[in-house]
Parts: sequence; structure tokens; C-alpha cells
Amino acid sequence: MSFLKNIFGNNEPQKEESKMEWFPLNEINQLDEIIAESKENPVLIFKHSTRCIISRTVLKNFEKKFDLEGKVKPYFLDLLEFRPISNEIASLFNVTHQSPQLILVKDGKAIYNASHDNIEVKDLKNYI
Repeated sequence: MSFLKNIFGNNEPQKEESKMEWFPLNEINQLDEIIAESKENPVLIFKHSTRCIISRTVLKNFEKKFDLEGKVKPYFLDLLEFRPISNEIASLFNVTHQSPQLILVKDGKAIYNASHDNIEVKDLKNYI
């Protein structure tokens, strides 16, 4: 059977572990913490749709290129599971909801946001 899997491919999903240390964003009250934290150091919010291949690809590419450890604290939001948090982010930081979306928060305000193929580490570095 493994011979056939090698020829036709393995249908079992491959779970890839991220090298990044993401902080899960799964409670709405964390947004107050993010605002407070952002007054000391920049905070990053990555909004991800777990059902979207584009979102998965963008996330994977972002993680590969991410080299800002210690310079920014990255939060990860599964927006399908926590859509009310995503809605509150849009309202609180005055950004239009997108998916995938990257938002940089500094001094309590969103100073940069990008979506889809515009999410690039090199662009993010200009704001840190």
C-alpha cells in the first residue's frame, strides 16, 4: 500500500508546525491587553481563515520569512472560530475586515494593516 501512496499521493493531511511562537487570540478581553502591551512594544495580529487556501498559503509564507522575534509580539486569530473578536478588531482599530489580514498595533492604534498577497515581512519592518 505504501507503494501506491508514493505514486498517487497520501490523502492524509500533513500538519506543519510553525517556527513562530504565536500567542492565541481567543478572548475579546485580550484586545485591552493588546492595546496596553502595544504602548511598550508593537503587537501583531494575524487574522486567519482555516478554510481558505489563500489564507493558509499567505500564513505559511509569512512564517517562513518572519525574523522579528523579540521586536514584536505576534497574536494569531482563527477568525472562523472567533468571528466576534475579528469584528471587534475592525471596529476598535478602524480597519476593514479582511482575511487573511495582518494588523500592527503600536501605542494603542493600528499603524499598519495588509491583506492577502500584500502581507509581507519586509513591508512590516518599515513600521517597527
